[in-house]
Order: sequence, then C-alpha cells, then structure tokens
Amino acid sequence: MKPKVLEAGSAYTRSLPTGCKRCRQGSKMVLLVTGKCQSGCFYCPLSQTKKGKEVIFADEMAVDGPEDVLHEAKLIKAKGTGITGGDPLDNLEAVLGFIRLLKSTFGQGHHVHLYTATIDKAAFHALQDAGLDELRIHPPLRLWKRMGGSGLAEAVNDLDVTVGLEVPALPGEESSLEALIRYADSIGLDFVNLNELEFSETNYLALHRKGIEVKDDISAAAKGSEALAKKMLELDVRVPVHYCSSSFKDSVQLRNRLRRRAKSVARKGDVITEEGTLLKGVVEAENSERALRLLKGVYDVPDDLLSKDERTGRLEVAPWILRELEGELPFDSFIVEEYPTADRLEVERELLLGKRKKDRKARAR
Repeated sequence: MKPKVLEAGSAYTRSLPTGCKRCRQGSKMVLLVTGKCQSGCFYCPLSQTKKGKEVIFADEMAVDGPEDVLHEAKLIKAKGTGITGGDPLDNLEAVLGFIRLLKSTFGQGHHVHLYTATIDKAAFHALQDAGLDELRIHPPLRLWKRMGGSGLAEAVNDLDVTVGLEVPALPGEESSLEALIRYADSIGLDFVNLNELEFSETNYLALHRKGIEVKDDISAAAKGSEALAKKMLELDVRVPVHYCSSSFKDSVQLRNRLRRRAKSVARKGDVITEEGTLLKGVVEAENSERALRLLKGVYDVPDDLLSKDERTGRLEVAPWILRELEGELPFDSFIVEEYPTADRLEVERELLLGKRKKDRKARAR
C-alpha cells in the first residue's frame, strides 16, 4: 500500500491515530506529569529542566495545581491531551486524577492519549477505567527484537482503548525496528508511530558516541532517521504505520497550537503572525510610570493599545504606534516577536531609533 503523504515529509499507511489527527490540528495539550523514567533510553530528548525531575508541565506552563492544567487547555481550546514524561506511570495516581479532571471538565469527547515504557496490565486497566482513549507503548531498544517475552500481548489483549507502539526511527537499527513493527502486526495492535530522531541538549553526546550525526546545519534531526522510517512504511504489514518528521512537529503541530493560543492571549495591540507568534511594541524605561504618562498625555496613545506588564515592568504598545513614534521617545523601544506561550520565549527584537541608537550615533561621530 502506497503511503499517504502529509505536510513536511510526514506520511502514513492505512489510517492515522486519532491522537495524531488532533496533534496535527494543534488542538492537543501536552501534559508532562513527571520527568522521571526507569528506562534509561540513550536517545531521550527531554530537557535539563524536566529530565529526571518531579515536575509537571502543561505545554510550556509549569503546573502548580489542577487549575493550571485547565487554564492551558482552555487557552488553546484543546480537543485532547497527550500525557507524557519521563514515564507517566511513575506518577500513576496523578495521571488518573488528571484524566478524570479533563474528562469531567471538557466531556468524553476530549481525547486523551498516554505514552509509557512500562508494561503493567493493572495500570492499563486503571487508565482505561479513568477514561484513557489511546495507549502508546514505548518499549526500550533492548526489547525491540524480544517483544514476545515482554508480556505486552497479555497486558493489552482485553483492553477496549486504542493501543499502539511509538518509538524513534534509530539509524543503524533497521532489523530491530522491522522486528518491532512485525510484532505489533502479529498481535493486532492498532498502529505504530515512528518519530524522526532528534538531537537535544541532553542526548547529543550519547548520539555522537553511537556514531549518529545531525542531518544538516538547520535541523536537529538525525541523519538517516527519515530514510529508515520511510523504508518501514513499505513493509507488507496490516498494522498502520505513521512517520512523523521533526519539521512536521515544528511547522505544523506547534505552529497550529501557537495560533490557537495566540488568539486567546493576544491583547488588542498585538499582531498575530502567520507562525502564531506575537509582535509587540515594547518600551523599557527606568521610570515606567513617567513613560506611561508621556505616552498617554503627550502622544495620546489609547488605553486599549497601551499597558504595563506587571511581570516584567515593561510597557507594551501597539507596534504600529511605536513605529510612528520612532526617534521621538527618550527611552529604548523595540518591536519584539515572542511566542504566545506561558514562558513567552522571545524570538527576535528590533531596536527602534531612540535613546540608545542616538547615543551610539553621537559616539560614532
């Protein structure tokens, strides 16, 4: 069967898992319930902030309580949640509570999938009873050729939820990966997801020691991972196989989620870009109250296009207004592009003609 092509080089055979469909829309919240995991996979890309730590994140938001999870889900108008880690089964009771909370708040149509490397029949049934819709098993590499002795078939044979495998396409592990897919086919699993392997701050040394190289200068993807995954799509198996590229995660999934969140958090003066980021006019002054009075009183900036960010102390002005005032303000001003996420990651800033630029020009003369 010829694979069906998606954006950014991703592809699949037969059918796409429901969780992947909603991720593609940007309508799935990522809920990391712990950074702890016992598997020790050398390729794990989890960040230093999360890896091995007892932390909870809803997308980029550090979670202090259940209300934070619901807040983030509402901001992106989530149609589902992907629960991840670490290994979520290291924090099973919290997971069960989150699933019940999400289902009771957003209804049974809120699709919940979960990743785990743990094979535990009792835990799987507890997850199903709580309302889990889709279970994604991530067996460690050492088991890929020995899945018959893993107990997975027995652990999932009477589950009503959708069950599949999800692993990275590891360069140099073609025979192991093929064995894993054929095993999934033999026991009638619902899908196999293959992710393009990516370098991160925590796995790059281990990947280099394995002889794995980066694909190119502009990507964190591993050389050979995509070619291996696409070869697996050609296998003569009944189980649906889905390949998700590194660029798909950024250019489709993340961008669509950013757009959804941007629409919820953008202020009247913000500009939402095609990528889902926000353009803001920013004034940074030693005396923000004086700057606020000046902008309102002298330059007559409307209240709904001017505000003070209480977290940073900076003033935020509609970017088109700030451009009109370029060269007139006695303090530094910028056009800032940032993510509409909880961490407000700054992408770029442009210094407008103001005090700092004037001082530089005066020194140059």
